[in-house]
Amino acid sequence: MDSGEGAVWRGILLVLAAVLAFALGDVATKYLTERWPVGFVLFVRYAVNVALLLAIFLPGHGATLFRTRRTGLVLLRGASLSAASILMGIGLRYMPVGEAVAIVYVAPLLVMIAAVPLLGETVRPAGWIAAATGFLGVVLIAQPGGGLSPVGVGFVLANAVLTAVYHLMSRSLARTEQTLPMLVFTAVIGLAVFAAMLPWSLPARMPPPFDLAVLVALGGLATLGHFLFTAAYRLAPASTLSPFNYAHLLWAAGLGWLVFGHVPEPGAAIGIALVAIAGALGAIATTRR
Repeated sequence: MDSGEGAVWRGILLVLAAVLAFALGDVATKYLTERWPVGFVLFVRYAVNVALLLAIFLPGHGATLFRTRRTGLVLLRGASLSAASILMGIGLRYMPVGEAVAIVYVAPLLVMIAAVPLLGETVRPAGWIAAATGFLGVVLIAQPGGGLSPVGVGFVLANAVLTAVYHLMSRSLARTEQTLPMLVFTAVIGLAVFAAMLPWSLPARMPPPFDLAVLVALGGLATLGHFLFTAAYRLAPASTLSPFNYAHLLWAAGLGWLVFGHVPEPGAAIGIALVAIAGALGAIATTRR
């Protein structure tokens, strides 16, 4: 890893660009799932993802792209992300982008807590304070009597739980598996899941050209975000880069205002800020111990 100051700043910029790509994908998902069946949208997204991954990596890696040691857990990891994608797609039908993304970002805090009994890790006091702050932020975002749909909040919270499960399995598999096969298997499993759902999720008519372009862009943004993350973590240490992941919340809230005209209520805005601060503190506490 190039540890020079210039490399660190390039890594930070790549992380900021990666989470911008993911935030654009969140906006595209909300736009599309409000108009088209969730299963159809996710099928196209994963199809583009698989096509890009195979086009880029298959010529140079061949069969090693599909070589795993703990295949059952790799498949379960991919299935958990597919289920989380469905929950997020449905949740975004009912919720603004900024608030939805903020609730999802409680997942790293859930991972930090669950890693204590499951992976034998320890959490510093700062980590527990970060977790409490993050959960307070979620309460403010999803406060009873607020303007958010309880249905949407429920789906996004379920997504956060499954996302935490996905990350826990990723941390366990990182000890034995290579990055590229896990990335490819995740995309292929998602494609298989949503292809099986197509008979119940095909739209009655062909999407117009603009919506087709957004569908293709959604898959491209997901792939681009993962590539940028991979490049960033080759340039700088995780302890430096992890807090910048929470710029995703700022991108999501800003794009939600720009595209959909949504401005978070004051309580929700404070909650989003608390989740971002808590997540950044939790990332620092976790990566620097």
